[in-house]
Amino acid sequence: MASEDVKNSPATVVFDTEAANSLLKELRSTVIAGKTKSYEWRASQLKSLLKMVEDRDKEICDALFSDLSKPEMEAFIHEIAMIKASCKLALKKLKDWMKPEKVKTTLGTFPSSAEIVPEPLGVVLIISAWNYPFLLSVDPVIGAIAAGNAVVLKPSEIAPAMSSLLAKLFGEYLDNSAIKVVEGAVPETSALLEQKWDKIFYTGNGRVGRVIMAAAAKHLTPVVLELGGKSPVLVDSDIDLTVTAKRIVSGKWGCNNGQACVAPDYIITTKNYAPVLIDSIRHQLVKFYGEDALNSLDLSRVVSSNHFARLTKLLDDDRVSGKIIHGGQTDMSSLKIAPTIVLDAPEDSLIMNEEIFGPLLPIITVDKIEDGINFINSRPNPLAAYLFTNKKQLKEEFVSNVSAGGVLINDISLHLMVDTLPFGGVGDSGMGAYHGKFSFDAFSHKKAVLHRSFFGDAPARYPPYTPGKLRLLKALLDGSILGIIRALFGWS
Repeated sequence: MASEDVKNSPATVVFDTEAANSLLKELRSTVIAGKTKSYEWRASQLKSLLKMVEDRDKEICDALFSDLSKPEMEAFIHEIAMIKASCKLALKKLKDWMKPEKVKTTLGTFPSSAEIVPEPLGVVLIISAWNYPFLLSVDPVIGAIAAGNAVVLKPSEIAPAMSSLLAKLFGEYLDNSAIKVVEGAVPETSALLEQKWDKIFYTGNGRVGRVIMAAAAKHLTPVVLELGGKSPVLVDSDIDLTVTAKRIVSGKWGCNNGQACVAPDYIITTKNYAPVLIDSIRHQLVKFYGEDALNSLDLSRVVSSNHFARLTKLLDDDRVSGKIIHGGQTDMSSLKIAPTIVLDAPEDSLIMNEEIFGPLLPIITVDKIEDGINFINSRPNPLAAYLFTNKKQLKEEFVSNVSAGGVLINDISLHLMVDTLPFGGVGDSGMGAYHGKFSFDAFSHKKAVLHRSFFGDAPARYPPYTPGKLRLLKALLDGSILGIIRALFGWS
């Protein structure tokens, strides 16, 4: 079944459990035939993927604008450029990643040699998100292909233009006997989740993540869950204020208008420093997006009316609406919400307990900066945690004591660009990681292999058991050369 055939747009085509099962069987036959295992196949698909991005970058930008009004600059830097870099890295490193890793053996297995052999998992399912619908769809596919798997990609129906484009482009550029796109919503996803996959990779929220994990558990299928959470920003007073404000504004509103899993969810600073920080953030917001931010062409819109309603509900809370100190303007017709700052919202309010995933930024004040670490640790593990300071001791305390998927000091979100760092969550923010070689590893099984010859066979391992054999085996397993000598010569 080709990619075009599994779209749910034609009324006559139904993608149900039977269709999902048929699709999986077809892909599994491709894997069993060994087609996806060779270096040549993997490299050819990665090259085709790279060519696809280079050839069709305008269509990709247009789809991102259609779904999110995403500015072209953001579309290129945050999605297209990152996919190109990921493809190029995989092509450059693929042979090294595929090589068996030689490891040491023990005296107890002498003479022997050992290696760890990465092997493909088989057929994997990737369910992606709407907020970075190109990046979060294609990046895990790169890892799955590099590791030698067949892949089914299920893009988010909340970004329909990108979903349709991915189905079209994958059909044109990639090997459809091994790589397929299934479009659709809950019924299609449910049909896919009823099947036995060799791994499921999901990007999205914790509520759906639990559904994915429950479905996978029925088949003992391993999962990677790239979730989110409330990523905090702790701001000390010992900083470059202008640079800090610019980086916070860019990392929050310049990343899909706050619709990013690693966007700052709230700021913590001291009561004394808050007025200075707020003034600086306000100044940068006006500088970046003008006095009328609702009409700025440099801000993405909210993705849908449902998400618009969810965000406005956070602001309409009686205990929150009076705490708005900047922004708050909304336009339902354009799905735009102006960058909004809320000061000291109650800790039990919805805005302080739900992941915001939008252009709203609460600021919480504490008596001393160290209290901020306690505040962060009293809440579920975030996907990212940020600290702005010049104090070495505070940096060390933050890194040591704050448990998060990733930590970044004195900037926002840039750790995603470092391919030697794993990207993933911990606790409520997810499990598993990818990017760079971590993507290859996420879709590989590390097979343990021990090689022995027929020489060096130790009679002591076989019955009948004697005290002398026991002494020798104890010495061997303890790794004691002297003990081995004593046992061999019968010395007590």
